[in-house]
Amino acid sequence: METENAVNYSYMGRSFNDLSVNDDSSAFSDCNSDRSGEFPTAASQSRRLFLSCTNTENSDELIRQLVSDLDSCSIDDQKHAALELRLLAKNKPEDRIKIAKAGAIKPLISLISSADPYLQENSVTAILNLSLCDENKELIASSGAIKPLVRALMTGTPTAKENASCALLRLSQVEENKVAIGRSGAIPLLVDLLENGGFRGKKDASTALYSLCTVRENKIKAVEARIMKPLVELMADFGSNMVDKSAFVLSVLVTVPEAKTALVEEGGIPVLVEIIEVGSQRQKEIAVVILLQICEDSVVYRTMVAREGAIPPLVALSQSGTTRAKQKAEKLIALLRQPRSVNAAASSSDLSV
Repeated sequence: METENAVNYSYMGRSFNDLSVNDDSSAFSDCNSDRSGEFPTAASQSRRLFLSCTNTENSDELIRQLVSDLDSCSIDDQKHAALELRLLAKNKPEDRIKIAKAGAIKPLISLISSADPYLQENSVTAILNLSLCDENKELIASSGAIKPLVRALMTGTPTAKENASCALLRLSQVEENKVAIGRSGAIPLLVDLLENGGFRGKKDASTALYSLCTVRENKIKAVEARIMKPLVELMADFGSNMVDKSAFVLSVLVTVPEAKTALVEEGGIPVLVEIIEVGSQRQKEIAVVILLQICEDSVVYRTMVAREGAIPPLVALSQSGTTRAKQKAEKLIALLRQPRSVNAAASSSDLSV
């Protein structure tokens, strides 16, 4: 398996790589969600039950009983147990290992395939919350969670899809799971969520894709799933609040030639130049890094970037950007200003378009 190191950008005081992939549950506040917009009444009732039960000294016995109820012949008992375990795993981090050791993971994975949307959603989210404990991730994957989570990503409620995306993100933090997740069919579904999901779904999908696409095989799958179209559209929409995350995903993709070609075909160069002109300092830095990546080995792409009027904003960035942005802007300016004779000689081996 070929894995590439992700580009490390500053984001909210930490690197984006740390924020998205290596941090614990605090970094995944969007993923560690107990919202269930489809079923508010049942959730509220169960939350009251949960609070009354966990104030006793019998939490271990409660967990054992709930795990037993997951195998009940009564779907109502199963639904109640899945929701209670979901809440325990969310609100009491110390119970995540207890729940896993009590044998909850395999029956919860089985219930992800339930035709009942309430049961499926709570089972998906219980698995997500259990995966917030690093010790549980390998057990969840080895117990066969990946394929059911991918099915939930395809058929679940909007909340189930979002939480399945987050659960797959958590499992992808175990390096050997990345290829398995990609081969399970997750990437086209995540691209669809990125394009058609709500704001939370788009954020969850972009973060999962960023993690998965550190593997070359998954980069190709993402390009084949036409990821460039939603990425370019989101980067072009400054009101989407997705410019940064979309650019982060793009930055890990453009290390492969197929992604560079797809980016250009989707009109990505004018969008990146515009970001350098009017984006935030962080956005400008990411955009110049991406443009440098696509221009380093292609005279054709250098010509396209220059014709978009990139040099004036690059000069400005080289004078007033972040330290990294200044360095990258200077290097890109030098490439774009190379004499025609140098470019002509280089273009003889440039077959990237």
